[in-house]
Amino acid sequence: MGKTAYIGIGSNLGDAVGEVKRAMEALEALPLSRLEASSSLFRTAPVDAGGDDFINAVVQLSSTYTAHELLTRLQEIEAAAGRERPYRNAPRTLDLDLLLYGDECIDMPTLQVPHPRMTERAFVLIPLLQLDPFVSIPGKGPAHEFVARVSDQRISKISAP
Repeated sequence: MGKTAYIGIGSNLGDAVGEVKRAMEALEALPLSRLEASSSLFRTAPVDAGGDDFINAVVQLSSTYTAHELLTRLQEIEAAAGRERPYRNAPRTLDLDLLLYGDECIDMPTLQVPHPRMTERAFVLIPLLQLDPFVSIPGKGPAHEFVARVSDQRISKISAP
């Protein structure tokens, strides 16, 4: 049913666990898409950001949306959760990132896939590899090869999928 997409989910304002779970429900309800798998929830230290710890997860979707259409749906879910963007890497009620979209490489001002910093973030790599230990990042190689680079980043599993 379409392309396999991986979506990173994060929150560090308000009821962060609840926001991540509600985001998963919203993604599951997306038309033209099917939620295939959800990672565990993880508590992580902010990376290049301030504020409280984040709650993070990754989901796998199968979708017939184009990458740009899917990005629009993700931004609508963020807006419904009260997402504001006062400055780069500001604390957030909800952050949804299109990490991977099939094997596509997209480099446009409004969308970059694979996500340009995903190989630098334990909060992306660990839950992504939980869903697919053999996933490859187009143009970069197997995701597991980047884990050693993020081993100094604090991350702990807080719930099962």
